[in-house]
Amino acid sequence: MTAESHAIQPPLDPEVGPTWREISATLFDGRGPRVVAETLDVARELSFPTRAELLARHPYDEVTVHAPGPAGTIPVSVLTPIGHDQASPAVFWIHGGGMVSGNRFSAEEAMDVAACVGAVVASPEYRLAPEHPSPAPGDDCVAALRWFIDHAEAYGVDARRVVLAGASAGGGLAAATALRTRDEGGPRLAGLLLCDPMLDDRMTTWSSRQLADGGMWTRESNEFGWRSLLGDRSGGDAVSAYEAPARATDLSGLPPVLIDVGSADLFRDEDVEFASRIWAAGGDCELHVWPGGYHGFELMVPTAAISKDAYHARRRWLARVLARLDPT
Repeated sequence: MTAESHAIQPPLDPEVGPTWREISATLFDGRGPRVVAETLDVARELSFPTRAELLARHPYDEVTVHAPGPAGTIPVSVLTPIGHDQASPAVFWIHGGGMVSGNRFSAEEAMDVAACVGAVVASPEYRLAPEHPSPAPGDDCVAALRWFIDHAEAYGVDARRVVLAGASAGGGLAAATALRTRDEGGPRLAGLLLCDPMLDDRMTTWSSRQLADGGMWTRESNEFGWRSLLGDRSGGDAVSAYEAPARATDLSGLPPVLIDVGSADLFRDEDVEFASRIWAAGGDCELHVWPGGYHGFELMVPTAAISKDAYHARRRWLARVLARLDPT
């Protein structure tokens, strides 16, 4: 990798690109944000919605329940469409934030896709690194998912039609949770939706170097996120697939999967490789690489054509997956 090759990057989409360039130039001196130990408190305060903000934008009600977890109870927001009165599908959503930030109300993407089929959304408040390193975040997600499916009927949810989903770090945790539930004998999932998932602590792909500095999620931030989760094991041999799903040697037996990512996203190549390995194992995976999309572009500029296409593809995939279970 030469210094010159770092400058050769995919062009940004003409609608979403200017927004990122303006933010980068105004707030980050033309680069991406630095999420590191010194800036973590600030990062945790920025850009994450409150309950009131989320409900103001979506016709849902919210109730916070407490699932039993390995270190106490886990708050879970159960978001139900207003007027909901029947056994419906559900999206169990794991929020992003680089393993170190975010909250259970960071569920815009889940609510958008869930609304197309009248689905309930359940979003857990898992413990964050570095205060709670691995296995704490993953253990919380697995425990909350099992509890929610076991109690699905109480929330008007058909337990056969629960789709596990997540974005960024939440996508990585969702993939890891799917692997654990497969290996531990359930619960059975209707689908697995991974939005620009954070899958590989090793960061050896071309895109992890090509897009190291200028995006919404940088290599430096990614290294901090993985070190916060894994400590000195990050990048070494003593990391399991339940911590970094790209480490999995067997990707068979997963439910139908959708993976989407931008061509200008640090995670592009690890996500494409993960999809390829699902196919190689005989699995069902739909992959979208959105040309000119950077990390989180659909949230930054939701009115852009590329963002609408991404949301539409997720909705269509969810409807198809659920229709297989109940053609009516």
